[in-house]
This record gives sequence, structure tokens and C-alpha cells, in this order.
Amino acid sequence: MQATVDVGAVILVASGLSFIGLGPQPPTADWGAMINSGRQFVLSGSWWVAGFPSLAILLTALAFATLGDSLRATADPR
Repeated sequence: MQATVDVGAVILVASGLSFIGLGPQPPTADWGAMINSGRQFVLSGSWWVAGFPSLAILLTALAFATLGDSLRATADPR
């Protein structure tokens, strides 16, 4: 159950490192790199270029946290 929370944290850390350029190189698709490349379009009105990968990170981390919470609630005998 702790592993599901840790998966969400690993996704956040990996995308953060990729955002600052310490992740996989450009031919490899990565959410942090997608946000970094879409950062220049935010002020020009094309916010979705960086917004959708950000939303994907948020929803994935939230899904793993919710999964861990529901597994804990199921396994807890109280």
C-alpha cells in the first residue's frame, strides 16, 4: 500500500528532473520534457501544450494515491 503512494512520488520526481533537463534525451517521450518544451507557448494562448502533460501527471499521481488509500481501507480490519 505504501508502494502505490511511492509510485506517485516517483512520477513527480522523475517529471521534475526531466523538466530541468536531467531526464531522458529528446527522442524519448517524457511528461516533464513535454511541459518544458510547451512552456514557451503558455503566454501566447496555447496553454494546452504544457497543460495536458501537467494534467496527466496530476491525474496519474492522484490515481495511485487513491488506489493506495482504497487498498489500505480494504485491508484494514477496523
